[in-house]
Amino acid sequence: MIIVLKSNVSDEQILNFSNLLTEKYDIKVNTWRGTHSTVLGLLGDTHLIDSEALQAKEIVESVKRVQEPYKKANRAFHPQNTVITVGNSKIGDGKLSLIAGPCSVESKEQITGIAKAVKESGAGFLRGGAFKPRTSPYAFQGLRGEGIELLLEAKKETGLPIVTEIMSIAHLDLFEDVDVIQVGARNMQNFELLKELGKTNKPILLKRGLANTVEETLMSAEYIMSQGNDRVILCERGVRTFETYTRNTLDISAIPIFKKLSHLPVVVDPSHSGGIAWLVEPLCLAAVAAGADGLIVEVHNDPAHALCDGAQSITPKMFDTLAKKLSAVKNNI
Repeated sequence: MIIVLKSNVSDEQILNFSNLLTEKYDIKVNTWRGTHSTVLGLLGDTHLIDSEALQAKEIVESVKRVQEPYKKANRAFHPQNTVITVGNSKIGDGKLSLIAGPCSVESKEQITGIAKAVKESGAGFLRGGAFKPRTSPYAFQGLRGEGIELLLEAKKETGLPIVTEIMSIAHLDLFEDVDVIQVGARNMQNFELLKELGKTNKPILLKRGLANTVEETLMSAEYIMSQGNDRVILCERGVRTFETYTRNTLDISAIPIFKKLSHLPVVVDPSHSGGIAWLVEPLCLAAVAAGADGLIVEVHNDPAHALCDGAQSITPKMFDTLAKKLSAVKNNI
């Protein structure tokens, strides 16, 4: 249930009303203050609450029952867009945020060189895999802790905040200096991991599972937010369909749906969606036109010899060209 209060309500009235609701109905009340109104979100069993009686209160503007099981991620509770700030970079502020870098960190020269190139082209974040979930146990699975150290060295040289994927709660200590922790598609419903990440104050980039619905994705975000961490970024990365030409099928419709249902920023991964380098540009352009807040793009200095996912990686030169086109599209929306 959500309660919208009138614009002239004082802080004391809000506090007293919230305490009354908590004590009388044994629920939790979250408060969001907007520019023109204050919204109370009631979490818990609200079926015994008389909405008409609440509507009659002098300080109440409107009362609405919310059927969706996610509350904290719900735009109804939080009408304003959430903006995630990391250093000098932002996601969700109306500008297009670019996250770029290789699928896997391979060496200091590789990650630092790519970091410098993508920054020059306008990227605000550096991505790079240190721990890599692979279908085959014999495939390259990342440099692990050493990979994170190399990312941190690239950050020192460029100033770019780093984004990298976590695979296990046991690795959490290694991510102390990581700026944005990514939860991959295969871990989207690793609920114990999500709850632990919810106890941190780090931004979490949550990828949609390859066979999960929009609501299931938002419920996974809710797991993180229920533990106190509201700094969640949703990521559409394509879903598995009957189509075999592409690696996955990018669900463009998910972008405006996420934006309508939730206040959380939405980024799109065109690299994993198509799995083909030449598809990255058109998928990026489509995502921006559909309202994405950002893109996470795989960029490699030598895709033909990449240790992981070279087929879907573009070169720094291609990324530079792409960034210019994306800026033109964004400016004309």
